[in-house]
Amino acid sequence: MTVSNRTTLRCYPEIAYGGYSRVDGMVAFYSRVNALLRSDSTVLDIGCGRGAFMDEESSPWRNSLRIFKGRCARVIGLDVDPDGAGNPDMDEFRLLEDQQHWPIEDASIDLATSNYVLEHVEDPEAFFAECSRVIKPGGHVCLCTPNKYFYVSILASLIPNRFHSALTSRVQHDRKDEDVFPTFYRCNTKRTVIRMMEKAGFDVTVVRHEAEPAYMHFSSIAYRLGAIAHRLMPPPLASTLLIYARKR
Repeated sequence: MTVSNRTTLRCYPEIAYGGYSRVDGMVAFYSRVNALLRSDSTVLDIGCGRGAFMDEESSPWRNSLRIFKGRCARVIGLDVDPDGAGNPDMDEFRLLEDQQHWPIEDASIDLATSNYVLEHVEDPEAFFAECSRVIKPGGHVCLCTPNKYFYVSILASLIPNRFHSALTSRVQHDRKDEDVFPTFYRCNTKRTVIRMMEKAGFDVTVVRHEAEPAYMHFSSIAYRLGAIAHRLMPPPLASTLLIYARKR
């Protein structure tokens, strides 16, 4: 029995007013990103994808928080997947073929964002070195990524990547196979993020955030139990890390 709208509303009744819950991680993350956005900003969307979030049934206002095009000087999309060239929310697209050197000019970015990308990065030190290279002094980088100690992350790290697509499609029915990528979780703890980003020249704040039990949509009972468990989850085991950093 999959989760019905009735079950979701019982757990989070405020969704009836605007289409998002009080603990929605995307609203929490992108609200703060928007607070850093300026009309003259050049924005880099790291792992921009094809704009898959627009396929989701969600609040139009919630989705609008993730669209910067038209509200800043320029939005550049960066992705290993050439399908990113079709993302309508990018002013331009750059294909990432060399993980050690992004096709982005030095000190050209005011604000860089990534949404559930860091867990897929095989070499996080190189990732942050490139962030430091392309971001202007005083510029920002904002990252949303799973916490390594969250129960879903622990299970994912125990299961070979070749099975992730099949399992994800069973627990998240709106997730397409092409949107599932290998995970490494090599920089997905608060301590590791702070250490690596400070080494790369950033002042950084990491916020642990607990959202809805998104991976429990396969069952109404599991979803209700997950909603209770998430409310009681101690911070070190929270589902998500919201990372905000400024280049020195």
